Amino acid sequence: MTDNPPPKRKPQLANYPHQVRDLVRFRDMDAQGHVNNSVYSTYFETGRVAMFRDPDLSIGVANATFVLARAEIDFLRELRWPGDLIVGTALKEFRRRSFVVAQALFASETCVATGDFTMVTLDKASRKPIELPKEVIARLKPWVFRSESQTST
Repeated sequence: MTDNPPPKRKPQLANYPHQVRDLVRFRDMDAQGHVNNSVYSTYFETGRVAMFRDPDLSIGVANATFVLARAEIDFLRELRWPGDLIVGTALKEFRRRSFVVAQALFASETCVATGDFTMVTLDKASRKPIELPKEVIARLKPWVFRSESQTST
């Protein structure tokens, strides 16, 4: 007899401190009449770019950039056109030269996809990985994934 693991809790929008709106576009559809799975990557990229390119958040690194090194997406539900989306973004894990961004895609408050994206810090001149400065980690801390206990009032 094997023990079944407890069911995973579905992500809630409140778990993701950074949120941005997007649209399902007609061009996102495929021959099956739903959004093509490759387009989900674009929705997630919209969320990351909105977060990391916002000068008001001050989370950039001087003379460095963040590049995507790994993407892992779980497709939970179909999307169809037309539709409004919210991309939730949070930081999940800090490593020496990289960090993991957790994201979720919501349509009508229903989570339709989740993803983990590993971002590596690169020196702009050499294009080589560099350590993630401690002061940058400190600036990123407000954007960490919020557990259920942190989101309930």
